[in-house]
Amino acid sequence: MKTESIIRSLLLTGIMMISLGVIIFNKDQLDLKADKLAYQTSVSYIKKTPLVQNREVDDTKTESLGLTNVSMKPANGGLVRIEVVDHFTREEIIEKLNNKLGGVLSGKGQLIVDTSLKLGVDPFVAAAIMMHETGNGTSRISRTCNNVGGQKGSGCGAYQAFSDINTGIVGMINNLYKNFYSRGLNTIDSIGPRYAESGAWSAKIHYYVNMLKK
Repeated sequence: MKTESIIRSLLLTGIMMISLGVIIFNKDQLDLKADKLAYQTSVSYIKKTPLVQNREVDDTKTESLGLTNVSMKPANGGLVRIEVVDHFTREEIIEKLNNKLGGVLSGKGQLIVDTSLKLGVDPFVAAAIMMHETGNGTSRISRTCNNVGGQKGSGCGAYQAFSDINTGIVGMINNLYKNFYSRGLNTIDSIGPRYAESGAWSAKIHYYVNMLKK
């Protein structure tokens, strides 16, 4: 009788320990999943384009996060820093553009950056050309015709007219991609001779790019 009680007690203790272990294991699993979920949803990223710097500097496996073809770098708080152009993140470029763009270009940093990155155009170059061609958003054709790139056409004298400023910005970047980047002309010095007649154009765009990056 005493032996049966001991065996019964041991079995009951074993069952309780196993149950407790299952609960702890499940809790760990839930916590792990929650951590992964928070980690994934806290990171914004873009797909790799020719502009994105390939700068994986640790053993982070992008595949485990569901992220592929992106540049990743450890940052504070265990998050991931994703650099898209010249070691700047998307958010940093947007902030830099918004700090410098004026006139009709004011507050258009995100539109310029996202449209440029989508097409593989350098957003600093696109913004610099807009600043130069419009007197930083103050020229007549930028204010009355929403033309921010000096594109020739109709509707605004010898220049192309756009329905609104956002359409004009997207149209300028599309033109930059279609007539230059897609043809291998993806540097300021290679764009210059085809974009403008002035030999000083490239130097001025370099100036604006450097100013935007500061």
